[in-house]
Amino acid sequence: MDQGGAEAGRGRLISRSGSPRAHRPERSGRRPTRWEYHWEVNSLWAVPMMCIVGGGLVAGITLAVDHAVGFDALPTSVLGTPTAVQTILSTAASAMLTLTTIVLTVLTLGVQLAMQQFSPRIVRALLGDRASQLSHGLFAGTFLFCMIAVAQVDDTAEPGQQVPSVTVASGYVLLFASLIVLVAYVHHAGQSLRVAGLIDVVGDNLQSEIDRSFPARTTPRVEAGLVTADESGVVVMLDHPLLIDQARRSGDRLEMLVAVGDFVPRGAPVVRGGGGGGRGGGGGGALDARAIRRGIVLDNERSHVGDAAYGLRKLVDIAERSIASSPYQDPATAVQSIDRLHDAMRQLCVRPLSESTHRDAAGTVRLITRELSWDGYVAVAFDELVDLGSSSSVVARRLLAALDDLVETAPPERRAALEERRTRLRDAAAGEGRRLHPDVQGLGSGPDLLAREGSDGPT
Repeated sequence: MDQGGAEAGRGRLISRSGSPRAHRPERSGRRPTRWEYHWEVNSLWAVPMMCIVGGGLVAGITLAVDHAVGFDALPTSVLGTPTAVQTILSTAASAMLTLTTIVLTVLTLGVQLAMQQFSPRIVRALLGDRASQLSHGLFAGTFLFCMIAVAQVDDTAEPGQQVPSVTVASGYVLLFASLIVLVAYVHHAGQSLRVAGLIDVVGDNLQSEIDRSFPARTTPRVEAGLVTADESGVVVMLDHPLLIDQARRSGDRLEMLVAVGDFVPRGAPVVRGGGGGGRGGGGGGALDARAIRRGIVLDNERSHVGDAAYGLRKLVDIAERSIASSPYQDPATAVQSIDRLHDAMRQLCVRPLSESTHRDAAGTVRLITRELSWDGYVAVAFDELVDLGSSSSVVARRLLAALDDLVETAPPERRAALEERRTRLRDAAAGEGRRLHPDVQGLGSGPDLLAREGSDGPT
């Protein structure tokens, strides 16, 4: 091998002059320019300002059209009388100005709450939300357009010179668009200020920067029979009929690799085929990955629909937050949460749980899903509260009352998980030198506090 080949074999390149130089990796992606950076940072005011300027330009164009084709081109039955047009436009301009002020005030309050609750560094991501910027710009631009249009309406002029019809009609269109955008903005703002919405704002910005700076050069290889997610999100629902039908069409059996409530990264496997279900008959074709993905609904956070464990999770969160800082901070709230946990688990303990195998009309197993077992529901409802609540006498007494009742109510095959949590709770209290008594009120109706017959108090 010559010198050039040897150098190449050692991972180095030879320059034209013959001297070796280190290999420089190819640039991974396009970096933002200085102007792009300033645009992203200052777009909070730049985008609305551009919309305001655009409103003025549109007003000038429509007025030029009106002068070219003549005023009063549209009948009063469409636009209204000149007096009515003046009233509508002046009222709309005043309303748009008030609306813009209110929206910006709400945005400021929302940013302050997000800073206090989550992170002070999330402000730039919130202020850079393009949908909010365009909404503010539309409201402000509509205000300016209406102000220009109402000044051109003259109810004292001669007929044919009173109403600039094209301009007024355009103003009505902008007002209607502002009404639709207002409803959409309220929905968007409410979604954006949720925990999942705020996390998504940052996560989406991060993903966009990764895609721009580090573009994918190759497509990852996917194992045969696997279906991967084409976007990230939390599995909130499985369309069982659609998935079963797809398995039947391909003569296959599908196995879900994720459960409802799981977060799925983009490109992660979600379904495995090739389970041997083809013996039951079917089309015998390949899996339709796109159709299977439609049967797996993803969102940015869990939902109560089809996910009972999520309700338990939120009740546990409420109880934990009320006692996390101090066992005496807010035990009454924890007791109220345990009341509803007790009620939910009492209904659930005597009911059949979801099956993990799903069959088609011919009785062939076509879909296998991941479902929470009874022990899993008990763990979600009580594990954290048993560990954390044992530090509070009120919470521990209420938990013991709930577990005692559930042990009595549940079928024998479901009692072991409940008894294990009850034992842990009692042992934790005993380790702190306390003897627990079940108390539905937490502190107020336990057997150690109730008066006995013939006495004015417990003995």
